[in-house]
Amino acid sequence: MTATPSPPTTDRAVLLAGLSIVVAQASINLGAAFAKSLFPIVGPEGVAALRTTISAVLLLAIARPWRSRVTARQLRWLLVYGLVLGGMNLMIYWAFRRIPIGIGVAIEICGPLGVVLATSRSLRDFLWLALALGGLALLIPWPDRAEPLDLAGIAFALGAAACWALYILCGKRASQVGSTMAVSVGMTVACFVTVPFGLASAPASLPLPALGLGLVVAVLSSALPYMLEMRAMGQLSSRIVGLLSSMAPALGAIIGFLVLDERLTGLQWLAVVMMIAASAGCSLGVKPPVATARDDVMA
Repeated sequence: MTATPSPPTTDRAVLLAGLSIVVAQASINLGAAFAKSLFPIVGPEGVAALRTTISAVLLLAIARPWRSRVTARQLRWLLVYGLVLGGMNLMIYWAFRRIPIGIGVAIEICGPLGVVLATSRSLRDFLWLALALGGLALLIPWPDRAEPLDLAGIAFALGAAACWALYILCGKRASQVGSTMAVSVGMTVACFVTVPFGLASAPASLPLPALGLGLVVAVLSSALPYMLEMRAMGQLSSRIVGLLSSMAPALGAIIGFLVLDERLTGLQWLAVVMMIAASAGCSLGVKPPVATARDDVMA
């Protein structure tokens, strides 16, 4: 007897899934904008500590990883994964303190882009790399450039990009225990990186509104996009997910302008567009795609 084929995904379901990815990216960047507004109160280190701690509590309540068994090898990968996740949170917030959110996110996507290109032998893919490097060169504060970007901010964003690349490589091993469990344990381990920095820079007393905004940041940057992306990935191909995720720098620039009045110059917008194009080109032309769901940044 011939098995009845499963019904194809409807156009409406695909549209809703694609919209979910876009909303998730907007949520992550909105969370970054709110986080940046907290910097004057608790500093970027304090925000990173609040975000990872609150996210860890929420994710542990959902995943309850203590009910599962892991091998010593899996535990080692989870620990490395969490340490990288904590470093990525600190690095990107240190970058956001010095440069606009849209530019920071644009530089950060060099991480997953580099992971894909490191295993590529296609000339076309190296053209995408050249495009991304050209965009990065436009952002470097060369002498006599009007409104130069902070060089330390660029360096921290590149550090976050390196952490994101390691996050992808370690995440493949860590996810063997299940994506929800890996993220919950990884976020808990990340607290061991962020909390000491947060405590060192924390004010004598933490205002209650800061805790409330920290909860908002954790939900917008972690819980909400995680749920949206996990649901959408069952409806979309990895290439489409990668393509839609490439929009993150543009959304970051727009939200940074609307929430924080961060204004990019024409040259900076060109750099952001070039890096978006490089990421999107790799997502469409390479397997696996360059862009993946940002548990990090869910983190």
